[in-house]
Amino acid sequence: MHFDPVTLQILWSRLISIADEAAAALLRTSFSTIVRESNDFATVLMDAEGNSLAENSIGIPSFVGLLPRTLKHMLAEYPLEELRPGDVLMTNDPWMGTGHLLDITTAMPVFHGGRLVAFAGATSHMPDIGGTLWSADCTEVFEEGLRIPPTKFLVEGRENREVVRFIRGNVRVPDQVMGDIQAQITAISVCARRVVEFLADTGLADLTALSATLQARADGAMRQAIAALPDGTWHGTVFADGYEEAETRIQCALTIAGDSLSVDYAGTSPQIARGLNSVMNYTYAYTVYPLKCALDPLTPRNEGSYRAIGVTAPEGSILNPRWPAAVNARHLTGLFLSGALYKCLAQIAPGLVVADSASPAPRPVYTGQDDRGDRFSQVLFGSGGMGATQARDGLNTTAFPTNSGSGSIEAFEASAPILVWRKDLLPDSGGPGQFRGGLGQEIELEVMTDQPVRLSLISDRMKHPAGGLDGAGAGAPALVQLQDGRKPHPKSRTMLAPGDRLTMHLGGGGGYGDPAARDPAAVQRDIADGYVTPEGAQRDYGVTP
Repeated sequence: MHFDPVTLQILWSRLISIADEAAAALLRTSFSTIVRESNDFATVLMDAEGNSLAENSIGIPSFVGLLPRTLKHMLAEYPLEELRPGDVLMTNDPWMGTGHLLDITTAMPVFHGGRLVAFAGATSHMPDIGGTLWSADCTEVFEEGLRIPPTKFLVEGRENREVVRFIRGNVRVPDQVMGDIQAQITAISVCARRVVEFLADTGLADLTALSATLQARADGAMRQAIAALPDGTWHGTVFADGYEEAETRIQCALTIAGDSLSVDYAGTSPQIARGLNSVMNYTYAYTVYPLKCALDPLTPRNEGSYRAIGVTAPEGSILNPRWPAAVNARHLTGLFLSGALYKCLAQIAPGLVVADSASPAPRPVYTGQDDRGDRFSQVLFGSGGMGATQARDGLNTTAFPTNSGSGSIEAFEASAPILVWRKDLLPDSGGPGQFRGGLGQEIELEVMTDQPVRLSLISDRMKHPAGGLDGAGAGAPALVQLQDGRKPHPKSRTMLAPGDRLTMHLGGGGGYGDPAARDPAAVQRDIADGYVTPEGAQRDYGVTP
């Protein structure tokens, strides 16, 4: 079937709007601030073959391209011929899904005219999944929480009560967890209804021809962008703090051959007996997403967007660990990949990339009982500075390559007895350069209960801050400490007493270009805005206020 360009654009836009409407339903009905405030979710419309056709516009990058992979695992357990209207499949297996147990994925088959024509899918981060909290100090995945193999959560529209019982019986905040799962059901139900309406309105019997056309268009756009770059292989290396004294290394080789691109992570650190391991799905997502941003940022995403990109990592490495490796804090590894990739691209297309950003920023998870005896489990998402580009300063307190954020502090405080005393920009935290890295921030939180609270910290960038490009300096490192100067373990659990105050520095982004080339007037503006102190201006730029 042939679609003229105007019609194709209209149909494509409508499919994206379906995914976005599903996302809106998920946001409005979820129970936890992780979805409502911090954007840790995605909704995806897939065709009858399980290929992504449209992703919601603001879905988190760690889920990019992954729902089709997860669906294929679920269909191996529940073949197409066994699916019925109203069925909903579910799993949170890290190797099948998004890389750790806290993300639950659901998928619903969509029927029209008695035929299966599509799948509606959703993934979101749960407020709890049992186990040892969201931390990085476990040694095996078994310690990290409840693992749900592919199963049917709904059977022809009826809730599978046994599945509900074992989920509720294994999590700390069952009402929130089940509320967020039901929000996913609402979202994919909306998606399914809108697909049926779409087919009825357009007169299409199914999505097969449209899906093939849209995927071909996305594939062509990416290949055209890759073909504009020179052939060859380029290398980039970044280091992360790792666990205690054992830092981790990410080694990247990016190869361009005509209109295809491949990324090989040979030489990367071996997997470790802590939760920093990034399963191949997560490694894939945080490889293709930064490349999509740099090479083809304007074409809407679907399965075709990633066909020209190959990703490999040695089995048994920290980027492709063997089961049952601990994977709870896999973002402490995966969020470093963009830095290695952009080091490669900066050698041939410096105008397309940003310097290293301060993700992953420290994330504190507070768990305990409030003064009414109700249990809470609450995480504060925050953002450090974004790296600068070849033409402009980095954005302050803006996450990249992830796009999660803290959201409303009032909503955070309403969900847990934790008081946020301040959130301020950190002067001098942006990496010095001709273009300055984005500023990080300082956050201070106080425990407001009358009994101890457990803190689980998930942090990095304390020893290896966001690096600059082309002679620029690194951003400020991260810091986490209590009011008396004690520093909790950055990747483990600590008990906090009532009244304890935690101060976090979320680091700055890397700069771009020689700091000596920065316009003195720009430095003076930074001083006036409070972004750079007079001392920092003299030290980093040789500019006297």
